Formats: sequence, C-alpha cells, structure tokens
Amino acid sequence: MTLLACLPHSGKMEAAIPIEEMAFEDALKELEGIVTRLESGDAPLDASIALYERGNALRSHCAARLDAAQARIDSIRLDADGRPVGTTPFAAG
Repeated sequence: MTLLACLPHSGKMEAAIPIEEMAFEDALKELEGIVTRLESGDAPLDASIALYERGNALRSHCAARLDAAQARIDSIRLDADGRPVGTTPFAAG
C-alpha cells in the first residue's frame, strides 16, 4: 500500500502519516473521516479503493492499540481487598 491516500478532508492526493507512527486518537479520527467519505459515495473508484485499504490498516492499528491497552489493564494486580498494588509488565507487540 502506498503512503499516498486521498484524505477525507481534501479530495486531493496528499502524503499520509505512516499508520504505525500514529497515536490511537489520530488513527481513529482519520478512520472516521475515511468512513464518512466512503459512505458519501463521491470518491472515484480508484480513490475509494485506496481509502478502503488505508481504512482497513487504520482499523487494524486501532484494534491492536486497544488490545494492548486492555492487556495492560488486565495486568494490574489487586490485593486481598481488591485494591491495585502494582502491575505486571506487559510487552505489547
């Protein structure tokens, strides 16, 4: 997949940020824009395919970030009274 994508705000081709470098919030915001653009039906076929591919990659990135966050939450250790007492190290991949 190319790093060029027809971004939802512009309608023109612009360099897109590499997904693996994006914060969850930025990836989700871009994904929402792509969904809106695709649902509008105003993008040409080639642009729609590129948007769909980037959107799918953004979805995967967001899902992985959420899974990692859930694993970190799940790793919090509780004492006998149910109070957090520490965390178990988690290495997100």
